[in-house]
Amino acid sequence: MADTLVYRAEGAAVANGSDLYGFTVTEWELPATYPPFAAILFVPTTWLPLGALKTVFLVGNVALLALLVRLSCRLAGLPVRAPFLCAATALALWLEPVFQTVLFGQINLALACLVLWDLTRPPGAVGKGFAVGVAAGIKLTPAVFIGYLLLRGRVREAGVAAAAFVGTVLLGALVLPGASVDFWTRRVFETGRVGKAWIVDNQSLQGLVARLLHDAQPGAAWAVPAAVTALVGLWLVRRAPDEPRALLLAAFTALLVSPISWSHHWVWCVPLLAVLLAEGRPRPAATVALLFTARTFWLLPHEGALDLHLPWWQQALASPYALLALAAWPVLWASVLGQQNVRVAEHPKDDEERAAARHRVLSHEL
Repeated sequence: MADTLVYRAEGAAVANGSDLYGFTVTEWELPATYPPFAAILFVPTTWLPLGALKTVFLVGNVALLALLVRLSCRLAGLPVRAPFLCAATALALWLEPVFQTVLFGQINLALACLVLWDLTRPPGAVGKGFAVGVAAGIKLTPAVFIGYLLLRGRVREAGVAAAAFVGTVLLGALVLPGASVDFWTRRVFETGRVGKAWIVDNQSLQGLVARLLHDAQPGAAWAVPAAVTALVGLWLVRRAPDEPRALLLAAFTALLVSPISWSHHWVWCVPLLAVLLAEGRPRPAATVALLFTARTFWLLPHEGALDLHLPWWQQALASPYALLALAAWPVLWASVLGQQNVRVAEHPKDDEERAAARHRVLSHEL
């Protein structure tokens, strides 16, 4: 539970008034990498003995996994009964991202639950979007779901989420002004501080390209494909025929283009499996489940700089999650285009009338 030790050290830094971004802990010399708001939330981790704290994180993450399974079923429209929920939770523990989250004592499941709970609430629910903003304030990557809300035309919810995020930043600045200045002007740009981007733990596009080119700093060779991937992903999010697909597209686009997406960040495989099962696609679901349980990249030699010298036939084994997300792009693109063609074919007159109405409005405004 190395990450739990980092959270505890962050909470202690806040409680003691010491430098939040000046320490490292564990044999891997791990630093604090989250915004000051997260460190404030970690203060209670200092109130328990270490053994008790690890027990709380273990039990809490298993409970959060059960909640994530339930929320994933709600997203996919699947009925949930107690026996199914227990069985699905037990099986989901074998998924590598979930297992690593529990092993490291990470908070990925908590963040995913915050986002899914908020986005699957009924339309017009009070404060919908607030939890998304809080999740982004704890760890920046969930901010992609604010963009998701905007792209899907849910402007009010996006505004609530943005306001909540700004609120976390202001609270961090109020309680920890020095650490806030340090983080938002310096630490947030130090991606290397999080870890080595080229090791097999990193399942982002940058990790894939770095290992493929045997280059620790791929530069434009990664940045250009990442920009294209982001644009395609955002276009697909905007055009996706339903909310479950749009939400998963936003999640996996963020995981791909983020400089570092550790394997345990990919807990979004749980709602992906739920959506595939709800659509009556058992074979793709089985393939995804197998890929996320195989742990192929842990079987490769990865001590020291060996990750940068893998032969060509090991590259697919080293980057299974990124390759899965990229392989899904053509399928999703065809799905979106197919849905658009079906709408045009079924309602050509309606589309022509809407186009004519827009033309009349524009002519009048001109």
